[in-house]
Amino acid sequence: MTDFTGELAALGTALSFAFGSTLFTFAGRHFGSALVNRTRLLMSVVILMAIHLFLYHELLPSQITPESFFWLAASGIVGLALGDASLFQAFIMIGPRLSMLMMALAPVVSVILAWLFLGEVLSFQSLLGIGLTVAGIFWVVSERQGRKKQKTTSDLPTRTYLLGLLFGLGGALGQAGGLILSKFALNEGVEPLSATLIRMLVAMFWVWTIAVGRRQVASSVRELRIYPRAIGFLLLATIFGPVIGVTLSQVAVQRAPVGIASTLMSLTPIFLIPLGFVIFKEKVSWRTSLGTLVAFAGTALLFV
Repeated sequence: MTDFTGELAALGTALSFAFGSTLFTFAGRHFGSALVNRTRLLMSVVILMAIHLFLYHELLPSQITPESFFWLAASGIVGLALGDASLFQAFIMIGPRLSMLMMALAPVVSVILAWLFLGEVLSFQSLLGIGLTVAGIFWVVSERQGRKKQKTTSDLPTRTYLLGLLFGLGGALGQAGGLILSKFALNEGVEPLSATLIRMLVAMFWVWTIAVGRRQVASSVRELRIYPRAIGFLLLATIFGPVIGVTLSQVAVQRAPVGIASTLMSLTPIFLIPLGFVIFKEKVSWRTSLGTLVAFAGTALLFV
């Protein structure tokens, strides 16, 4: 019987990120992306350490080799610190629609990097499934904004638009690179939860060190105290995203080829469609529906 543990974990990752990003939206409206990023990493480390203590009877993993720690630390900086920071900046400059369009490139980058550095070779059917899934996502997230919007990306200065696209590409490269780097450690038998904790810990140290250097710690605490209700959204978002989602992503890349795992994890925009309809009352167009069907058709090929 075929084991689809990695593929199912990747789907769980996409679903967790969909819930998490919705909750992060509520929190981000109060705190801004930079503070949300710093706070969610701090919350993640605290929660993951508590879970790690309960499951393995130690706050931090002690059996990880220096080589595995190096790969996980590099993965945390590339994927969770630099990659996410780049994506959040893209959100600010060009909006979530085009940012997610650029993030849909992550599976393609992952396949290339896995082929170059991990020696992974995918079948024609898997490559076709990846292609259909990415095409469906592109079709959905590249839909033009309605005329009711007061400002569109065409109103942006050329420099802002191009920089925003580059930041979006940086987010995709960060996600793909972070997955590849973590797999070097996961191939050595590191537990996914331990790997997630180390990645989060290093990323948290990185972003808070920058905050200290910029003297933003005191202002961060003041902002968090102003909106206590938003902290609840941020806590729930952290549980769904950085804790459950990132841990499942480590299971996915450990149990499935990186290209397939990355493709299934990139289904987050598709899962956001019903959430957007229910929570934000967003209308679903025929193009969105067709793109969703294409994406799910590609996903089905990865499981056959």
